[in-house]
Amino acid sequence: MTECRGIRGATRASGNTAEEIYGATKELLSELIEANHLEEPNVAMVFFTVTEDLDAVFPAAAARQLGWNTTALMCAREIPVPGSMQSCVRILILYNTDTPQSEVTNIYLNGTDALRSQGLPE
Repeated sequence: MTECRGIRGATRASGNTAEEIYGATKELLSELIEANHLEEPNVAMVFFTVTEDLDAVFPAAAARQLGWNTTALMCAREIPVPGSMQSCVRILILYNTDTPQSEVTNIYLNGTDALRSQGLPE
């Protein structure tokens, strides 16, 4: 039975420029697409968040650059929690699939895997 599943991912941008944010976002999104065999028609929505220090561009534009032109995209800025990881882009993809949630591949790049072990928001 086809259900809506969530895929999470995070990465860090090397700086606050369009090139750095788009580069990090494209790398993460590309790996999420490949690992989970995603096809745009099955994607319901993609939600992007950035830490408060990244404000040069909307990371969702990276999805458009990869050809996702019909998917609903949303960007938001995270609250500045003391001690939280900086320069971070997070992605939540909601997609329709027969794959069980236990077989979904979440991806954490550029040191963001520490988010899972520190009890910080993913």
